[in-house]
Amino acid sequence: GKEGESRREFSDRWRGGKRLPNFKCVYYCEIDKNAVQTYNKNFKENWEPSDARRIEPQSIPNFDILCVGFPCQSFSLAGKRLGFQDTRGTLFFEIARIAQARQPRLLIQENVKNLIGHDDGRTFKTILSTLDEVGYDAEWEVLNSKHFGVPQHRERIFIIGHLRGEPWREV
Repeated sequence: GKEGESRREFSDRWRGGKRLPNFKCVYYCEIDKNAVQTYNKNFKENWEPSDARRIEPQSIPNFDILCVGFPCQSFSLAGKRLGFQDTRGTLFFEIARIAQARQPRLLIQENVKNLIGHDDGRTFKTILSTLDEVGYDAEWEVLNSKHFGVPQHRERIFIIGHLRGEPWREV
């Protein structure tokens, strides 16, 4: 956003004045100290770097939405494409562990477009079956940032999991 602009003002400007629901971040996890420093500066927070593999799910305050982006280097065409054989690729299973323990109503995940076709689709099939096993129905779509006011061509897959048995759309 613009210098001194609040998150709400930025959201209103970005969505053409349409009000978005109020959200509050109750927990943040990032291992890279530079990324944490940038996040803290942008959102006036004071988080410390942390490792997702060490999260105790019950230590996280109550939440309705788990919004995550797990490392993409393991699945990207630009990387070695080692998938779950790369430690970074296994962080998806930490997300599933936390979702299973806490059962938030919505689970929003973002990654590179190639996640769909990685390892002839087996990686994506594993992700969907894991989400199913921990109680989530999933939908996904590849979106390009250039269609959302970002001046770059950047395709990403967004996977939305909704807790089975919970209403998730407004009627």
